[in-house]
Amino acid sequence: MPLTETGRAEALEAGRLMAAAGLLPAVVHTSVLVRSIVTAEICLSEMERSWIPVRRSWRLNERHYGALQGLNKRQTADEYGEEKVKLWRRSYAVRPPDLELSDERHPSHDPRYSSLPPEALPRAECLRDVVDRMMPYWYDAVVPDLLAFPCVLVSAHGNSLRALVKHLDGLTDEQVVGLDIPTGVPRVYELGPDFQPRSSGYLGDPGEVERRAAAVRDQASKPRPGST
Repeated sequence: MPLTETGRAEALEAGRLMAAAGLLPAVVHTSVLVRSIVTAEICLSEMERSWIPVRRSWRLNERHYGALQGLNKRQTADEYGEEKVKLWRRSYAVRPPDLELSDERHPSHDPRYSSLPPEALPRAECLRDVVDRMMPYWYDAVVPDLLAFPCVLVSAHGNSLRALVKHLDGLTDEQVVGLDIPTGVPRVYELGPDFQPRSSGYLGDPGEVERRAAAVRDQASKPRPGST
């Protein structure tokens, strides 16, 4: 799905907030999905940092919803039942039904993943799977940049960001299930030499941060459409 007008406005605001706080990234990491890429581009343009290096990885992608990918709420509820769909959406370790490799929705049919073997790509994911595929990228790509640069930006998605916050904040499996990441709000970590947080928090008005987190929470029972 393309970035909405609301998403574009939130990305502009995020860039302004980061610039006002003096947080000028030297490198940005994004997923290979359009919403993450465009969000980063808008933020960097607002900060006059469009020239910095960009690194992209499928490991920062949004969770893949398997057989639910691309279906709307009514379709999924009619086929599987609302309770089961809610379980798949909000549990930590229960996956939706797998996609067959022959299904056109499988990532192996997308040119973005042509360099990867099909068996490396998800057929369906729970949040635990997102954590497992995101963490190698954190250690192999983001941490080296944190050693080299004073400020690093990560532009990702609700579930891949939940995975990262789980690691940084030391959340339990139960705690991360209840975590709602507000859209378009920069979350800032100051890390020590051991890459453990010394401080963390969202930029911007706390009331607006909570409003956006509540909006995400209200969507929790709705299966998300396919990502682009």
